[in-house]
Amino acid sequence: MNHLESSFTGKNQLWRYLIMFALILVISNTIGALPLLIAGLAKSTTNPDIFARLAANPNDLGALGLDPVFGLALMLFPFIAGLAAFIVLVKPLNSRTIKLTINGTGRIRWKRFIISALVWFIISAVYFFVYLKVEPSNFVINNRTISLLSLSLVSLVLIPFQATFEEVLFRGYLMQGFSTLIRNRWFPLLMTSILFALMHAFNPEVNEYGFLVMMPQYLTFGLIFGIITILDDGIEASMGAHSANNIFLCVMVTAKSSALQTPALYQQLNVFPWTEFAGLIVSGIVFILILKKLFGWKDFSVLFRKITV
Repeated sequence: MNHLESSFTGKNQLWRYLIMFALILVISNTIGALPLLIAGLAKSTTNPDIFARLAANPNDLGALGLDPVFGLALMLFPFIAGLAAFIVLVKPLNSRTIKLTINGTGRIRWKRFIISALVWFIISAVYFFVYLKVEPSNFVINNRTISLLSLSLVSLVLIPFQATFEEVLFRGYLMQGFSTLIRNRWFPLLMTSILFALMHAFNPEVNEYGFLVMMPQYLTFGLIFGIITILDDGIEASMGAHSANNIFLCVMVTAKSSALQTPALYQQLNVFPWTEFAGLIVSGIVFILILKKLFGWKDFSVLFRKITV
């Protein structure tokens, strides 16, 4: 075991984590927001009401009159800036490197990332097309233009940075940090899953369907990604699954309440959160069992094993 144990070789005082989060927040919302700000200023010269319209719905970059694929790239740039900031800061603040934050060994297992991404993508596709056959009237073709190609390319290139940033922060950095407080694996798993869910509390889906309705979904995502992190002793598998999930949603299906508004192939007319939650539970269990077989995890007892250093 390396992932959680490696945190004990670093520096874990609370103030170091607070400074890390403060700096990442500032950098992602200043340097990371610069491209979007520049685009907004350029458009505001001909339409002074642009920023007021964008403030009313920050996820709808159509208010800027931008190409939606270009708008997606602008929305993802703050995550790239945040990831770059973390890579630079984690060594001086916590005496760890990005590689040690990923799995504690200093070697990134890219095969794990690719396999996990493919498995999650296939499960998502099967679930979606079954849903499409069961309720065809709930979906309409949204986009059949060449823009799907550029959307796919931008999603494949940039979304892994967004997903990796969140996985490094929660299943990497914070899971390692919480493990130094209480030396078991359930406490870091639960705490990072709760914080991951709360990070999404301002998503438009929450505003549309309610906090208590949407939080179980985000919490379940956090638990799925956290469980495979513990079982696989690193975050490469969660990075891959998270990337595949977001790429699939960006390219294949969108809804008016989606956090990322993209010219996806399909639009879902009505979203039923509890149906989606049930589908996520089934998909998550199937996903974990498939990875257990592919990666050769012996059993689930490691989830209950104490952390020893």
